Amino acid sequence: WLGLELNTLSILPIMMKHHHPRATEAATKYFLIQATAAASILFASTINAWQTGHWSLMHNNSTTTMTLATVAIMMKLGIAPMHLWYPEALQGIPMNTAMLISTWQKIAPLTFLYLLHSNLNPTMMLTIGLISAAVGGWTGLNQTQTRKIMAFSSIAHMGWLLVALNFNPHLATLTAILYLIATTATFTILSSTTTKTITD
Repeated sequence: WLGLELNTLSILPIMMKHHHPRATEAATKYFLIQATAAASILFASTINAWQTGHWSLMHNNSTTTMTLATVAIMMKLGIAPMHLWYPEALQGIPMNTAMLISTWQKIAPLTFLYLLHSNLNPTMMLTIGLISAAVGGWTGLNQTQTRKIMAFSSIAHMGWLLVALNFNPHLATLTAILYLIATTATFTILSSTTTKTITD
């Protein structure tokens, strides 16, 4: 939990490096969402400690605790239906910082998801994954801003990663690696060409 919080706090100064109202707004949205998700994870651990006597979420069969932890991870990763903050946060920051949030900042929550996946409800995971893939794909179709397109692409990819994790963790690992490589390459190209909209 502390690692997830350090991960969040370390990116905030990078987001607010450019003293622009949009950057400050994006950093504030990012902080509030991440803090809410972290509080939910802590709350899930507290409920787990109260019910079972131990703090670890790794070996837990409580539906309440696992549902709360799942919702918190979805919020941290920007997976639909907890995705509305993500495109707005990416739109308000520079391309290189958006790349960091879309790649590096997702590694810690994904690792936490991998640790919990054997205890999570497979039907719920599959449903959330398919909803996220559909929402990311459909809403990305109507966008002209490249950072928003990348945000919705990320939402869709995270959905497919959840679907893959439901069937085979090794397939999900491969999906995550390919996502990180492709997203980093795309953001690097967009940053080097200073492309902000499709018409550019």
